[in-house]
Amino acid sequence: MSLVTRCNVCGTAFRVQRAQLSARGGKVRCGKCAAVFDGVAGLVEEGAEMLRLEPSPQLGLFDPSRRPQRAAVRAVPADDEDLPVPEFLAREEPRRHAWLWGLAALVAVLALAAQAAYRYRTELAVLAPETRPALLAACRTLGCTLQLPRRPDLLGIESSDLQADGKRENVIILNAVLRNRAPFPQEYPALELTLTDDADRPVVRRVLRPADYLEPARMAQVAAGIAPGGEAAFRLSLDASRARATGYRLYLFFPQ
Repeated sequence: MSLVTRCNVCGTAFRVQRAQLSARGGKVRCGKCAAVFDGVAGLVEEGAEMLRLEPSPQLGLFDPSRRPQRAAVRAVPADDEDLPVPEFLAREEPRRHAWLWGLAALVAVLALAAQAAYRYRTELAVLAPETRPALLAACRTLGCTLQLPRRPDLLGIESSDLQADGKRENVIILNAVLRNRAPFPQEYPALELTLTDDADRPVVRRVLRPADYLEPARMAQVAAGIAPGGEAAFRLSLDASRARATGYRLYLFFPQ
């Protein structure tokens, strides 16, 4: 806590610290007229208790009679109502290289945004279709791929049946219709076909990729995916000569 003392020669008020008064036995030098006076006796702060100096072995070192007057603390002059702040405290340090920090922060934000766009490029292309061309161009440069969304919960097998081919022996025909219930296009899924016997035990299991169940003429449509709310029907012939199957199970999934 700072105190205010008044020079008994010129009447100028000063701001002093308790430590200053204690260090010099209460003696301070006036910053205006250079007179040395008793700062404790000159305290003028309202409600302030008079400073009580504690004796110490070193107190004699600060006895004014044994030291030149220049050893006294030089106080800073101040007005009674508005004591000024010393110039070295009032002067604001210039901000050096502030623009470099701003540039570094901007680069960091852009890098984070680019990383997020790369990580969630598929979702971004779905939410903002206008960004898809730019994302495709970026993937060509970066060597990545822009896949269509994979939401198996919004993709289902609308219908399917498995029957023997009446024209060819030991050949069965799988017919199925896939339906995309999402409001955005989805990638063609993989299908797991399991042939079962009379006890519904698996006899043969096979995973079918889009290239396996789509006709060659329709492979160009794979990149576009299944349209929003659209259907994809296919017919697939399978050799059943090595399996005596009477039933089947068909599931769709997206490989990891």
